[in-house]
Amino acid sequence: MEQLKEYINKELEQLNKSFVSTPDSEQLSNFTKSNQGSMDEVLSQMAKQYGYKIALENTHEEIDAIYKTNTLTHR
Repeated sequence: MEQLKEYINKELEQLNKSFVSTPDSEQLSNFTKSNQGSMDEVLSQMAKQYGYKIALENTHEEIDAIYKTNTLTHR
């Protein structure tokens, strides 16, 4: 479990170091209001869901890797 927590913390830190900062929900909402685009709310929600999907896929891969490593070392 500790390995997974370390992985998640490392990934969260990477988000703050990127060229484009990772917005929070309020920043996305403010952007969609100020941009006055008709589909901005939908695109914003799609971006959130896509990001969440990627996060879950990456976490799943990390869990598999940790499980495989622990299984091999405990034989």
